[in-house]
Amino acid sequence: MRVLLIGANGYIGRYVADRLLADPAVQLTALGRGDDADVRFDLASGSPGALTRFLDAVHPGVVVNCAGATRGGARDLTRHNTVAVATVCEALRRSGCGARLVQIGCGAEYGPSQPGSSTAEDAVPRPGGPYGVSKLAATELVLGSGLDAVVLRVFSPAGPGTPAGSPLGRLAEAMRRAMQSGDGELKLGGLGVQRDFVDVRDVARAVHAASLSAAQGVINIGSGRAIRLRDAAATLARVAGYGGALHELDGPPGPPGPHLRPTIGHPRAEPDHTAPVAYPYPDGCGSWQQADVRTARDRLGWRPRINLEESLADIWMEAACRI
Repeated sequence: MRVLLIGANGYIGRYVADRLLADPAVQLTALGRGDDADVRFDLASGSPGALTRFLDAVHPGVVVNCAGATRGGARDLTRHNTVAVATVCEALRRSGCGARLVQIGCGAEYGPSQPGSSTAEDAVPRPGGPYGVSKLAATELVLGSGLDAVVLRVFSPAGPGTPAGSPLGRLAEAMRRAMQSGDGELKLGGLGVQRDFVDVRDVARAVHAASLSAAQGVINIGSGRAIRLRDAAATLARVAGYGGALHELDGPPGPPGPHLRPTIGHPRAEPDHTAPVAYPYPDGCGSWQQADVRTARDRLGWRPRINLEESLADIWMEAACRI
C-alpha cells in the first residue's frame, strides 16, 4: 500500500510516520515544507494542479494529512488549516489515483461541552476560537468533497515530543526549572479545566487503522476520560520525583499578564521567576471536554492503550534531559 503522508515533521506526523514505516506492507512518501521531506511542497501556497501532478506520479492508495497550525492569528490558521485542506481535496478530485484521505481534525472543533458529558460525533460543533473554526471548516470541506475520506477528531494529544508551548509541556518546563533551582514550591494557575488526553502513539495507531479501514465521516480519538490539569500536575510531580509543594492559584484561566509566560497564540513575554506560573488553556473549549470513543472502537477496532501517567513520564524524561 502506497501512503502519502503530509506533515510528517509535525508532532502527530512524526509518530504516524514511525507507525506506518513499521508496517512492511506500506510504502511511505513524505510531503512537506522541510528539507528532509521526500517532496517539498507548501499546501498553504501551492496550487491544486501542482499537487495533482505529484499524486498522479506517485499514485498513492492513501493520503494522510497531519499538516496544520495550532498557533497564530485567524488569517494564518485559516491559510494553514483550511485553505491547505481545500488544496488537498481539489487535487484528489482531479487526480486519477483514487486515494483515500485520512484527515487529522481536533476536539476543539466541538467547542465547550456540558461538564460530565461525553461528546459524540453527532454533537453540533460550536468552536470557541479561531483554531477550532479553521479546523471545523477543513472538516466540512473533507466531508463535502465526495472523496473516500475520514476525519479523526483528536482531542488533547500528549506524550513524548509534546510541544513546549502546550499546557503539559509548560508544566514539565516549570517543574524542571523548580527542581534545577531547588525551589520548594511551585505556584500554578489555570489548572481547573478538564481535558481528554490521548497519547500521541495511540493517535498514530488510530491513523494506521483508519488508513486500512473503509470507515468514513468523523471519528473521535481520545481516551474517553476527562482529567483535571491539577491532577495531571500532581502526577507529573510524582513521576518527576519533585518533593516540593504545588500551590494552585484561585480563579479561572485568563490572559497572561506581563509577568506570566505566554499561552498558545499570545506574544512571548519575558518570564519573571518570582511570579506565579499560569497555564490557561486557550482552545475555546471551556472547562470540560471528554470524548465519546465508541465509534473508534466499533469502526476502527481501536482503543487507547497508553495511560496518562506513562505519557507524563515520557514528557518528563525529555524535560529532565535539559536539567
